[in-house]
Amino acid sequence: MHQKISKYFYFTICFAFFVFATLYLSDLIVSQLLHGFSYTNDLISLNYVENTGAAFSILQDSREVLIIASVVAICGIVAYIIRHISTISMKAIFFLAMLAAGIGGNLHERIALGFVRDYFELNFVEFPVFNVADILINVGVIAIIIMILLKKKL
Repeated sequence: MHQKISKYFYFTICFAFFVFATLYLSDLIVSQLLHGFSYTNDLISLNYVENTGAAFSILQDSREVLIIASVVAICGIVAYIIRHISTISMKAIFFLAMLAAGIGGNLHERIALGFVRDYFELNFVEFPVFNVADILINVGVIAIIIMILLKKKL
């Protein structure tokens, strides 16, 4: 029982940290960009974009659908953790918290602002502008896929 509570607590702390970091860094970067700061090099540029859709500009102007999908995804992650709390590894909890927090960060902006603030633009490849929450989502998904492929227990 103590180990289960520790895992729930670990998830909660990781989730809260990642959501806070996502929102804080987005506020900081966007504030600087709106006050005239600019940055560019061969790899990356900071370029503020208001995104009303999801990744790769899919579902543009579908705010309600994206809000519902985000809530369902976060609930699914939490339900998975609750259902598998006895066998899930701390590493998996970490990456699931990262994934849920990335979704939550974008969800917060979508609800509060009506759009998601994107600002990282890759200069060496044609790729959509993205934000910190998107990085958390991608790192979380990739890590979970790797763990599954290597047959590590989630």
